[in-house]
Amino acid sequence: MQILSLPDALIQLDSSFALERFSMLTGAPILIVDFASAITNSTASALNDTLLRDDAKLAAVRTTLKQLPCPTVALADGHSFTARELLADFDIVLTNSEDLDAILEAVHHFPIASMAAVQLLRHSEHLSIHEGLIAESLVYSTLQGGPEFQRWFKTRAVRPARKENLEPAVRVERSDNFLCLTLNRPEKRNAFSAAMRDALAEALQIAIHDPSLRDVLVTGAGSSFCSGGDLDEFGSLPDPATAHVIRSTRNAGRLITACKEKVRFHVRGACVGAGMELPAFASFVSAEPDSFFQLPEVALGLVPGAGGTVSIPRRIGRQRTAWLALTRKRIDVTTALAWGLIDEIKQS
Repeated sequence: MQILSLPDALIQLDSSFALERFSMLTGAPILIVDFASAITNSTASALNDTLLRDDAKLAAVRTTLKQLPCPTVALADGHSFTARELLADFDIVLTNSEDLDAILEAVHHFPIASMAAVQLLRHSEHLSIHEGLIAESLVYSTLQGGPEFQRWFKTRAVRPARKENLEPAVRVERSDNFLCLTLNRPEKRNAFSAAMRDALAEALQIAIHDPSLRDVLVTGAGSSFCSGGDLDEFGSLPDPATAHVIRSTRNAGRLITACKEKVRFHVRGACVGAGMELPAFASFVSAEPDSFFQLPEVALGLVPGAGGTVSIPRRIGRQRTAWLALTRKRIDVTTALAWGLIDEIKQS
């Protein structure tokens, strides 16, 4: 995969063919720009400065950069240079190349989902939470009908049936003005199922409409808070369009937002997919030291679908969210705290 210097990238982005050159259909499925290489050569540095001093041209380049139908990655060494403001327009900024292989792997195997993830994050950055959730759901439904998800779905491992858990998917306990909601599928690491979504939505409606409730705690039974969407239910709805209607009607992220000042989460163990996306809507998140966080959806040919493209960027920013989505790497509780994904490390 070609890595461009900054001057080379600016020249290509200034072309009317830029969207053709950086597309999985007609060109490169990713744009990678090495900012450091642009300042090591005197000729390149002079060209770089000339291009960057043309305000109109730079504005046009920045607009094109935001429109490219592919992920954009900047390799920056952290030093100061004249194009610093340009970094904000890239999807991911790496201060070293260690994570580049993981990003290239995602783009190689899941180019459509990788593109859709960064496009959605760009699009939703300045939208309201409601608008962002609608956009996320539409993209998610589109990808459900796409070749990458269908490939995963057809080749996924079919797991043996488990003994049915007859307990409520969410345990609801109230004491005076305190409400505790416990995700209650520990035998499946609290995988987020339709039943869990419905029960959580019902309980959150109580929190919204009962002003006497002042403190709502959401936690999980067992060793993990939530291992993400229940893979056994993926593809079980009649069609992607109906799935969008359901997400538009009953959305836990939207309900958490409606009462976020009284809602807090305490998480442990696996906080994957929805287990990371939903807590990010709340006003306060505490996590036990063994917690870890991960967005694996691109490897299924999808994007986060429980509101993560809306909630997570509001806590850690668009570029770190894109990094999580495309690398699919775990971050530990210390990193989560440093980034602002959680607010406290606390042993229960």
